Amino acid sequence: MRFHTHVGVLPHEQEFAQPLEMDVTVWLGDEQMDGSASTIDYRELYRAMADSVSAAPIGYLEDLVDAAARAVLHLPAVARVRVAARKPHVALAGPLAFAEVAVERTRDA
Repeated sequence: MRFHTHVGVLPHEQEFAQPLEMDVTVWLGDEQMDGSASTIDYRELYRAMADSVSAAPIGYLEDLVDAAARAVLHLPAVARVRVAARKPHVALAGPLAFAEVAVERTRDA
């Protein structure tokens, strides 16, 4: 998923929006009570990610991926989730394709 948002702790990062890429992988729980397989509505998954990105200013990618993972875990069928955030424009002294932070959470944790 791609978003355009304010992300970072430096003054220019808080003033100018920049691209942010998010990956989400979910593991579904056991089958439902009626014996059918667990399913997930991708629109709800996207909404959970978009809401996390559009919440209060994003300072650190670590905070963002943690909040997004916890939001996705609130979806009924999700037992486990992995969320990664990639920031292509990072202010460093040398060449860099992107900075990425990933977290994996389970419903129990």
